[in-house]
Amino acid sequence: MNDRLPPLTALRAFDAAARHMSFSKAAAELNITPAALSFQIKSLEEHLGQPVFRRLNRAVELTEAGRTLAPGTADGFAALTAAWRNTRRLQDNSTLTVTAGPAFTAKWLAPRLYDFAQANPDIELRLSASLRIMDFTRDEIDVAIRFGYGPDEGLFSQRLADEWMTPVMTPDLAKRVKTPVDLANVTLLHDDSLHFLKPACDWAAWFKVEGVDVDSSHGPRFSQADHAIDAALTGTGVVLARISLAHKELQEGRLVAPFETALTTKAHFRFLCPMRAEKRPQIKAFLDWIMAEASQASSFEQGRRFVSAAEPAE
Repeated sequence: MNDRLPPLTALRAFDAAARHMSFSKAAAELNITPAALSFQIKSLEEHLGQPVFRRLNRAVELTEAGRTLAPGTADGFAALTAAWRNTRRLQDNSTLTVTAGPAFTAKWLAPRLYDFAQANPDIELRLSASLRIMDFTRDEIDVAIRFGYGPDEGLFSQRLADEWMTPVMTPDLAKRVKTPVDLANVTLLHDDSLHFLKPACDWAAWFKVEGVDVDSSHGPRFSQADHAIDAALTGTGVVLARISLAHKELQEGRLVAPFETALTTKAHFRFLCPMRAEKRPQIKAFLDWIMAEASQASSFEQGRRFVSAAEPAE
């Protein structure tokens, strides 16, 4: 059996016709005449030795051979298109597409974008706020910021900063909360986006390391960390917040973190991109900038007692 492929133009004509199930629509897509498309299909069938379409009065339908060939042809042209598009993107040093979770985008990236834009006026930054697993090639993503453990096999991965959690609240509310026991008399806000952490980094874990018995089972629950922080900003209650996401509000004094105890986790934010892509000018500029910005979180570490959720309090 001869496995030599037919001409690419014939396969392209078949792919278009199989998608539209219409020779005229396929011809219009390819900007050729229906007669030319029909000639390409006939060339393919001669090469294969059997028909791929049944010609009906006003329509066409795939034969068994056509149904077998269509999925692979569609995948092949999709892969070629993606490879061509991504190869051309290598020449583009002015556009940078970054995906990050909604909370990180809202609380960390968005408030700082003006500074990045001012420092890099030649880079057009595009953000995609999503927790969906992205494919760098298929989704045309340059950089992904993700929170978790990894591993990130086959990718360039740079740890941005260590993560820790501590109770945060408005300055007015802090006047009523002097000790951990006082938290029993205020509303506890729960960030359920942290449920995947092992060991757990929640209110129960924080009270355990403090050695106090407070019922933490009640209070509003939020699926997004930024929503929990926004609720704390209104004075609704106290949230066990990640420093990376509450940093801006703490820096500006809209929230305070009065307690020494902070829970640590091995989960962390990572800067991800395809291997060797980190050397591209716009990606390197963004990496250098985000590393410098992330290092500022250390300003709130002074005076903290960092404890793993699995460790007892000293």
